[in-house]
Order: sequence, then structure tokens, then C-alpha cells
Amino acid sequence: MELMLSAIVIVPSAPVMVPVLASSAAAETEDLRAAAVSAAAQLPRRWIAVGVAAADGVHGPESVGTFAGYGVDVRVGLSGPGSGEPTALPLCALITAWLRGLARPQAVAEVWACRGDQEPGAAADLGRRLRAQLDAAPEEVGVLVVADGANTLTPAAPGGHDPDSPRVQAALDDALATGDTAALMRLPSTVLGRVAYQVLAGLAEPGPRSAKELYRGAPYGVGYFVGVWTP
Repeated sequence: MELMLSAIVIVPSAPVMVPVLASSAAAETEDLRAAAVSAAAQLPRRWIAVGVAAADGVHGPESVGTFAGYGVDVRVGLSGPGSGEPTALPLCALITAWLRGLARPQAVAEVWACRGDQEPGAAADLGRRLRAQLDAAPEEVGVLVVADGANTLTPAAPGGHDPDSPRVQAALDDALATGDTAALMRLPSTVLGRVAYQVLAGLAEPGPRSAKELYRGAPYGVGYFVGVWTP
């Protein structure tokens, strides 16, 4: 049986990727932005995005949001040009909509936002249920995982400095680069996107057929990774 989950793309949940929000730092994030757009362009027309938010929720393709809360009223939509009236969307949904508009404007996205305090087993179970749903879909579907690593990598980092976090971030980056789902299940709570990565682990278990790294870095003391997994 042909599986309908055709690709999984991993990108950061980073407003600094959006040039008008990054302002003078836009040049510094150019490599990150280019990698994220290139990766997202490999998804088929239908997207399911998974990210972390303050509350669980599903945001459908009709949703329109704005980055006004991050400094500029940049409007984005999960389908179409984002010209409707914006509603409050979590950052993972805003990043999904922004990437969709750049990488694949004809795509239609739905965002599954997950509470960041879920237990690893519950997150992986959600990934398994999502996989079963996608494999039964009548058309090709791609998954976009929108998540950050540790935000404590340098003294100037938003979360302050945790001397152990570079080791944690390196383990996360290596797991994403090699498709190591077991390592994702061991992530500590200091990883901002832990729950989304553990949904990914359940979705792709026992592991992807291939994994490709396009970017890893921490330009502002926050760990960012871009990659593509083939189920």
C-alpha cells in the first residue's frame, strides 16, 4: 500500500526568519531563512503542521493571523493570501502560514498546536494517531514540525545561560540530523519544542527512511534546526 505521508520537514519557530521582523538582523538569518523555505518547498500541496503553544488546538486552513504581536502587522494565511480578518494564532501557526506563502503558495495547511507540558508518552501517542490518519488519507500529505531547541545557549540568550544546554542542543541536532526517534524521546524540558519533537518521534517511529540536515545553528542563543525526513 502506498503511504500518503510523503515528507516531514523540521523548521524553527523563529520570528527572526521573517525579514521585516528581523530588521537589521535579516542578513544574519539569511541562511536559516533560505534553508527553511527550501525545505518547506519539498512538501506536497496538503500540510499538517505540529508545534507547541500555550493550549492544545487545531487551526484550520481558513485561519488568518498577524505578526503584529512581534512588532509588525504582517498578515499571513494557512491557505490563500491571508487577506481575511486576522485571529489570534500561536507562533507555530504564524510561521507555518508565512513559510507556506513563500515556499508553496498553493498549499493548504492545518496546524495542530500542542501544550508544552505534555508527557513524552502522550506526545508520541499523538504522533502515532496522526500517522495512522495520514496514511489513510486519499491524497499526499506532508508534515511540518515547527519547533525550537534550547534557549539558554549563551549568556545573552532569552532564557539566560545554562552551561549544560550546548550538550543538550548538540544531542537534539544530532538526533534530528540522523532520524534518531529514541533520542527525541529522551529530550529534557529545557528544549522549547520538546513536545513537538516527541510527536515527530511517534509519527516517524521506528525512524525515517532518510534524514537530511539543511541548517543547524544558534545565532541568538536559541537552537535552530532545519531538515527533511523521508518516512
